[in-house]
Amino acid sequence: PECYLIHGGRTPNNELSSSLYLLSVDSRGCNRKVTLRCQEKELVGDPPGPRYGHTVSVVHSRGKTACVLFGGRSYMPPAERTTENWNSVVDCPPQVYVIDLEFGCCSAHTLPELTDGQSFHLALAREDCVYFLGGHILSTDCRPARLFRLRVELLLGSPVLSCDMFSDGPSITSAIATPVGPSHEYMIIGGYQSDSQKRMQCTYISLDDTGIRMEPREPPQWSSEISQSRTWFGGSLERGSALIAIPAEGNPAPPEAYYFYQVSFQQEGGAEDPTQTCSQESTDFEDSAPLEDSEELYFGRDPNEMEYSSDGEGETYNEEDEEDESQAGYWIKCCLICQVDIN
Repeated sequence: PECYLIHGGRTPNNELSSSLYLLSVDSRGCNRKVTLRCQEKELVGDPPGPRYGHTVSVVHSRGKTACVLFGGRSYMPPAERTTENWNSVVDCPPQVYVIDLEFGCCSAHTLPELTDGQSFHLALAREDCVYFLGGHILSTDCRPARLFRLRVELLLGSPVLSCDMFSDGPSITSAIATPVGPSHEYMIIGGYQSDSQKRMQCTYISLDDTGIRMEPREPPQWSSEISQSRTWFGGSLERGSALIAIPAEGNPAPPEAYYFYQVSFQQEGGAEDPTQTCSQESTDFEDSAPLEDSEELYFGRDPNEMEYSSDGEGETYNEEDEEDESQAGYWIKCCLICQVDIN
């Protein structure tokens, strides 16, 4: 089933994790509720160690599916630590990890083209290929303008990996890739060109059978808060949309800790290219209640979604699914195209 993969990460207490989690949607039949379910996946073989700043991609080959993990940073090995560098971090070795999600088997691979560890790069996958764009090398403190294409063949037994390196990649770190167009088309926004310079341009990227194609695009008219900020970060929201967060600055400190902006890429006129223009709007999250730790999350479902329920219980009555009528009413669905005013 469709799910998100979560691996590693760095906590505010400077702790690193090596666990792999599968975050999926668990349907609950007729009660119109959907639950988020998070499961830890046990790995055997050569599992990757704790790290942050890495990427995890999903590849498909010969009817099989696996995820590819690469890059990231971790703490210096215990044997190399001293009192002065006890909390120092280093780039992880440039190994590629291939993880079988069905059986939890993991294998580590060393390729001659990958000579340096790198972090905060982008990874875009299509079929059996993963493209690594940008990234920062901590040992030399540089952002080399290069691009790697990793091909993964999931054969019986061990997977076979090959890598090609190109010298015309983007020099960028911590960028956001949001999907646009029908398939395997992305818009790259955000990120940094150096430690003190944000990357304000946008880049359109298309993946096809022949390889990767990159074209510059006009950026939106960034607001003064965005253009003058020192840091920014965010992620992809949906097709053609991204969220950017700007830390609030000032003396005294403003009441809001962050300003949020939604950047949308829209089709211009009758053009076929859906990435010609992009707009920017501020997003207000004042009405959003904060989530508590270990809180169970429920999301309402539209009636037309019940037809495609993954658990097959969309038309089956279950007494345990009913709500407590003393607290809330319940729904009776007559048909998928019902136009009754719910008010």
